[in-house]
Amino acid sequence: MTSFPSLNPFPSAARECAGSTRTTPWRTIRWRRSTASGSACWRSGGIFDLDRKRSRIALIERESTLPNFWDDNTKAQSLLKEKSTLEASVGAYDKVMRGLDDAQTLLELAAEANDEATAKEAEGSLESLEGEVAKLELARMLSGEQDRSNCFMDINAGAGGTDSMDWAAMLLRMYTRYCEEKGWKVEINDEVPGEEAGFKNVSLRIEGDFAYGYLKAEVGVHRLVRISPFDANARRQTAFASVDVYPEVDDAIQIDLPEKDIELKFIRGSGAGGQKVNKTSSTAQLRHLPTGIIVTTQTERSQSANKEMAFKILRGRLYELEMKKREAARDAAEAQKKDISFGSQIRSYVLAPYRMVKDLRTGVETGNVDSVLDGKLDDFVTAQLLGVKNPNRGAGAD
Repeated sequence: MTSFPSLNPFPSAARECAGSTRTTPWRTIRWRRSTASGSACWRSGGIFDLDRKRSRIALIERESTLPNFWDDNTKAQSLLKEKSTLEASVGAYDKVMRGLDDAQTLLELAAEANDEATAKEAEGSLESLEGEVAKLELARMLSGEQDRSNCFMDINAGAGGTDSMDWAAMLLRMYTRYCEEKGWKVEINDEVPGEEAGFKNVSLRIEGDFAYGYLKAEVGVHRLVRISPFDANARRQTAFASVDVYPEVDDAIQIDLPEKDIELKFIRGSGAGGQKVNKTSSTAQLRHLPTGIIVTTQTERSQSANKEMAFKILRGRLYELEMKKREAARDAAEAQKKDISFGSQIRSYVLAPYRMVKDLRTGVETGNVDSVLDGKLDDFVTAQLLGVKNPNRGAGAD
């Protein structure tokens, strides 16, 4: 006689809906049967806060029918964008729930008919749904106020001399490839070339949906270990570079910038040359006196355009600084950046004597170093966003 799974509606992918767990390399997915519906896992007001989202959608729909809705065009567009985001979130949740209901029905029919093929079909559909659940989890982690925003990224060479400057250039390439795969647009706002290779620092603007939400996972010090191409004796060298990311703040958020707190000057571009580099004194440099933050932009075509971009970057940095103050403790990644050298890295990229990339925060690692340096970062980014903790934090890669 053929043996079927128990009438547990979520075998394999969910196990027992009433409070059990399934552990994957990065996460534990919890499935809870709702008392209102035997086939529904998660209450609608649970971790995804579906009740609040549906109420908010209904409220925006009512507001959009008011005669004066478009009197404030900026506010109206912001509300419609929020509604679209909420609808996508609720729709994805409902799609998963329909899939789970269908799979449960299939399993019940299979048990009644003693049909092993149908049971396997149901279990297979549950395995595929697990990937959708992971996407819902990630979406929940990308629900911050600015997570959907464009962002700015700074890459700064640290300890390691010429190798660290070359390493900054390698990171620039890695993140450019990652952004291109996401369909995001990358622009260099400012760059200071190294004397022999790479960059002392480079500043990017990244435009795309959830650019800040994803890339904030990369903030910290990155460590490279390899046989140095700049060492005549071909010795193994260690180099460091830091990455900082902050959101592009839209006009709906007011950042107070009194004129007395700003020092603005225009200087000659410092690029290596070429058609895209300024040759006149149009590079804008802003200094925010209360914080000491300095922003330089040189890639726009005019003084006014560079000035506008510099203010936009400064507003993003001040917003990020204020968010950290409100949290009552500096972000862990910020603390890791205090010294761009040994003992402060979040991730090690080892090319010699063996090959491995290991994230010291999450424990995620891979031997396919070339793939990572080509921008395949999703495994590392997702684990960090989902809050995975490395039980051996501090051991690192040699």
